[in-house]
Amino acid sequence: MADKEKLSKNDFIEIDFTGKIKETGEIFDTTMQEDAKKANFDVKNLKPYILSIGNSMLIKGLDKELEGKEVGEKYTLSFSPEESFGKRNPQLVRMIPLRIFTEQRIMPQKGMQLTLDGMLVKVVSVTGGRVLADFNNPLSGKAVSYEVKINRKVSDIKEKIDSLQDFFFKKIFSFDFNDKDKKVVFKVPESDLQMQALVKFYAKPFKDILDLDIELGKEEKKDKAEEKKS
Repeated sequence: MADKEKLSKNDFIEIDFTGKIKETGEIFDTTMQEDAKKANFDVKNLKPYILSIGNSMLIKGLDKELEGKEVGEKYTLSFSPEESFGKRNPQLVRMIPLRIFTEQRIMPQKGMQLTLDGMLVKVVSVTGGRVLADFNNPLSGKAVSYEVKINRKVSDIKEKIDSLQDFFFKKIFSFDFNDKDKKVVFKVPESDLQMQALVKFYAKPFKDILDLDIELGKEEKKDKAEEKKS
């Protein structure tokens, strides 16, 4: 029987996984329907994850462990806080004026988790006009385990580019593109300077991972007949 293909750095793969807090077994992330239902997660848009190995698209320990693993196999892997979400940093627990929250129409309560200025925050306590807020990742300081199934190795360039778009642009933006001659031409509206700056910012990571140059192209305009159809 032929040996299964082993994975190397920069390979793109599709995986399914479930991440758990090792001490309690609590599921904190998953692509698996059954595990998502157990954890009362939304299963509506659940799908396998496509990533490039060795390019920090996963926690450090899992990213490293995938090298040398075999396509089609399942693995259960455990990681210390240093290999996963880091140690807790006491300096990230801060006292903040209540008005910082109320100005954003947020009334904080003990135990609440929310996003404040783009950062995930847990409210530790609310006393008078002050809020004790914890800016540590909720999983910092915890050992974790992952059950991983390596579904397949990804060779299609469009899948690779789309996976990097999802990762770098956090699924907020997604650009049409053409790929040819070792270049990726993203179609971005000329008037949208913010989007153009975003694509330029991530040009180097795209080059490092895919060995493709990034260029900006004009967004194609629909003709009138096509606009009427849509």
